[in-house]
Amino acid sequence: MDISGISAATTPTTSVGATPEQSLGKDAFMSLLVAQLQNQDPTNPQSNEDFIAQLAQFSSLEQMTQLNDAFLGLAVLQQSNALMSQLTDSSSLIGQTVRYEDPSTGELLEGTVDSVKIQDGLAVLNIEGADVPLMSVTEITGGAAAAAAGEGAEG
Repeated sequence: MDISGISAATTPTTSVGATPEQSLGKDAFMSLLVAQLQNQDPTNPQSNEDFIAQLAQFSSLEQMTQLNDAFLGLAVLQQSNALMSQLTDSSSLIGQTVRYEDPSTGELLEGTVDSVKIQDGLAVLNIEGADVPLMSVTEITGGAAAAAAGEGAEG
């Protein structure tokens, strides 16, 4: 009598875009291992080396999954730091007079930066009531700090 089962040559695979319900985890691996033991041919059992190789592969897979999770956490932290850096760097422009290219008309304008915010992952300056992306600024011409320094030099 021939009993079909899972052979050592068969390795389960998942696609890159698999949803959590489709991916194989620890429980699925253990279920497959138990099913393999229950359905193996008693006259030709699987060797210990094959089981050890499967366990080593599963251990490697588990470590790669943990490493992937750590990289994802690091990427999120790096993105958060980049946003904070943009906000901090842009805040030094508050009160400064800048020249910028109007995002809608392309016209070169000048105005004083009133505030800074992060919108859709980019720094946006509020220049006299208009929202202007930081990348549209072409020149920093001065502002309150420059005027105060000039007044001190006159007196």
